Amino acid sequence: MEEPKEEQLQYFYRIRFRDGGQHFTASSLLTDLKIDEVVMVRGEFGLEPACIVGTAPACRDSDCERKASYELARRAVHEECMRYEKIPGEEEAAFNTSKELIAKHGLQMRLVRVERFFNGSKIIFYFTADKRVDFRALVKDLVQEFRTRVEMRQVGVRHETKMLGGLGTCGRELCCSGHMKKFDSVSIKMAKEQDLPLNPAKISGVCNRLLCCLTYEFETYKRERKGMPKPGKILKLDEKLYRVKRQNPLQRTVLVADEAGDQHVLSAEDWQRAEIVRPEKKKKTEKKQES
Repeated sequence: MEEPKEEQLQYFYRIRFRDGGQHFTASSLLTDLKIDEVVMVRGEFGLEPACIVGTAPACRDSDCERKASYELARRAVHEECMRYEKIPGEEEAAFNTSKELIAKHGLQMRLVRVERFFNGSKIIFYFTADKRVDFRALVKDLVQEFRTRVEMRQVGVRHETKMLGGLGTCGRELCCSGHMKKFDSVSIKMAKEQDLPLNPAKISGVCNRLLCCLTYEFETYKRERKGMPKPGKILKLDEKLYRVKRQNPLQRTVLVADEAGDQHVLSAEDWQRAEIVRPEKKKKTEKKQES
């Protein structure tokens, strides 16, 4: 009988593909990778170089399986490291050249970023535009200039902000450029659910769209509000009547006003034992006249 093979222990590292780019978690069998070391990562289009920015602790719980976004194939050789160092300069040169060609063709589009594949098989130009742009003549010039496949990819303002990066109103790096992998749908209902001011200047990000962080605590507020008396309801507690003014979901309390107009805060224990007074239906005073 064959002896069972020993399971190789995986190690996890934090990597980035470009300077100032987003960090990802990658798994590897290598144990001695160091910060700033260049490695080759298995990606969608083959091996791509990346830089080690730190280590990520493995999950030691037997019931927990850590998932990594990428898998490290091996260390990069000297030639690959040299090629990797040249890519940012080539992308910057391509960016400047394409901007000149865009101006030459008089196209109403704003170039955001240029990404060149490591193997040189394709170069992607990301841009924003207010309306549809006919860039066929531009693509012909770009292909002639760079002698490779060219892809023009139009992005929205949220993706543009993700690529450019920046600081949010909280003083931290933008969530989209820092750690978010995809954009979730954000609605004004989320701001209302969290009792946030509906001032566009306060709930919008630098992209002039609703803040992505409105989604973070929305489900918590929604869950905590369940069962709580809604604003406008009349509560009867210890033979006294109170009108609910506001809910405080995180504290599980409600702000109420008594018949004299004085405000009080009811704890969860108080409002749970209170009785909700149903408004009496108005009786019909008009009767049909007999003909």
